[in-house]
Amino acid sequence: MEELDVEPAITNIPAASDGKHLGFAWGPGDILAYETLYMAPGSGCSFIHEVRKDEDIYSPILRKLFNESHHIFVGLQTIREDLPSKNKKTQFVSISKNYRSVIRACMEELQQVAVSTKVAEVATQYGNQVSILLAIELIWNLCEVLFIDAAPAGPLLLHLLDWVRLHKGDVDEKAREVLQSESPAEHHDYWDVVVSYVLQGRFEEARQMLVKQATLQPAARNMYKLMDTLLSKMPFYNPGGTQTLTEFDVKWRHWHEEVDRCLQDNSFASNQHLEIICKILVGDEDTLLEHKELLSTWYHFLVTRLLFCHPTVKPTELHYYAQSCMTMFLDLRSVPEPLDSILLAAFEFDIHQVIKDCSIALNNWWFVAHLTDLLDHCKLLQSHNLHFGSNLREFLLLEYASGLFTHHSLWQLAVDYFDNCPEFGHVYLELQIERVPLDTERKALKVLRICEQRQMSEQVRSICKIMAMRALRNNRLGSALSWSIRAKDAAFATLISERFLQDYCARGTFSDLDLIDNLGPAMLLSDRLTFLVKYREFHKLYEENRFSEAAKLLLSLITAKIAPRSFWMTLLTDALPLLEQKEVIFSADQTHELMFCLEELTSSLNTTAPGTDRTMQVRISSCTQTCNRLQIKILRCKSAITIAMRKGKNAPGF
Repeated sequence: MEELDVEPAITNIPAASDGKHLGFAWGPGDILAYETLYMAPGSGCSFIHEVRKDEDIYSPILRKLFNESHHIFVGLQTIREDLPSKNKKTQFVSISKNYRSVIRACMEELQQVAVSTKVAEVATQYGNQVSILLAIELIWNLCEVLFIDAAPAGPLLLHLLDWVRLHKGDVDEKAREVLQSESPAEHHDYWDVVVSYVLQGRFEEARQMLVKQATLQPAARNMYKLMDTLLSKMPFYNPGGTQTLTEFDVKWRHWHEEVDRCLQDNSFASNQHLEIICKILVGDEDTLLEHKELLSTWYHFLVTRLLFCHPTVKPTELHYYAQSCMTMFLDLRSVPEPLDSILLAAFEFDIHQVIKDCSIALNNWWFVAHLTDLLDHCKLLQSHNLHFGSNLREFLLLEYASGLFTHHSLWQLAVDYFDNCPEFGHVYLELQIERVPLDTERKALKVLRICEQRQMSEQVRSICKIMAMRALRNNRLGSALSWSIRAKDAAFATLISERFLQDYCARGTFSDLDLIDNLGPAMLLSDRLTFLVKYREFHKLYEENRFSEAAKLLLSLITAKIAPRSFWMTLLTDALPLLEQKEVIFSADQTHELMFCLEELTSSLNTTAPGTDRTMQVRISSCTQTCNRLQIKILRCKSAITIAMRKGKNAPGF
């Protein structure tokens, strides 16, 4: 796609044009603009305005469009490449119709809300969205006929007739009003309805309406009967029949000559309305242009002209008729609307120009992203790559998905779009996922699961660190430890383990026992975490009166030096109840180890620097008393072991 050589759209910021300065900051999908008056420090700005580039994602009704089309998009990606072309074409047409049905459902809901609301601003907003969706469906339907279904000569005109009829529904509304009146044939809109039916090739409805007029004019019955015959005899190509296109063309020409003879013979000269219908049937351009109001658009004029002049038009000839019809229909002084240019580009089979013009004219990327994706699957865009390395499909999908990421819930849909962009999708997802606000643990887990499934290890660590830090600030140690383990962050796990130990020293009990008791191999993440789990295991052994095992584990924790130095006193204090048991728990070697650790701790207390504050002195004094008490208990234990050895009795370690 070429670089767009156009000026950016101007967005007016309220109250920002009267000599005030503006500051702004880019967001992931929006711009935050704010007034700055360069006033004295402490004085703030008056207003802050949020300028959104994609307002549609904030509409609750249009969000249904995004959600439903997401399911269709994901299904489209699963179509196998090895399917026969005929089968794939049928599936692609079906998918295209599914997209259009979603558009129409949202359009109808918007229309209902616009009519029912009493707020003028809301009604205008929804009315504008309805107009945009109408244009989107009109373009998509035409692209379906010309590119996806790729109808050949014969069926092509039938598809174009259906296209016009679908998007020109005012005829049916007017017909209902006429038929519900007391005398339909005398209604002021009666002939407009009949002519409109003829212009759309709906001859059966036109004949039914003409019957009502014929009953009021018995004298002109033969004239109405002749018109009924002409309408009933007009041939339409049947794609499923045995008739060839050449045979149909010969039959149509015979009918056309018959209509022309009736016109030349002045068969309807006495009835102005029937003569107009006869001129339309013969394809008289002046008569068609006289009914601009009923046709309303140049592309309706195009299809009507093809119906009555060139029913076997080939796809390659469409651009010629489209250009001439637009020139004939539009006022020379009027400039074609963007919609006109888009439709003309479609009739010229310039797919890339259609996508380019839609990207400029429409207010979001939804349409161009999904249509381009479908066209790409139909192998219609394979030759078009962009100068920066991505193809057109991927570029538009990336832009659309990036917009979805600015919404608090639609960001989840964007993940699947990024997943189906093989070139840059993973990189975009890595950048965008970091911007998702982790408001709750549930949302964080959802984001984390997405990252883990796609091996985004850096983002996994980042999310876990953020959640661990948040939990730690809220003093939720169990949650913080769980997140740090998930992040495999040894340093943070060490920090939280120390907080657990501090909490134990302050309260005398452990919090989050279920988590600590079931860490399993995760405890090996850091030495401090290992110590925490093993220390908790010591307490469980002690509570179960398994004193020998508890003593052995406690001594291993003391001698391994994996506990923080500030916790040594606590560990030695935990040995006191075991030393006070009636039977000797510690062996001679274990008693020796205890004595050595006690001496090391005592020496560190005795070398405290002078000038220590009163609180620290009291604490040291308390620790010294505990050490003395421990020393006495250990010496008694050694004595008991020595006496047992002399008497030849069994003692631990012998």
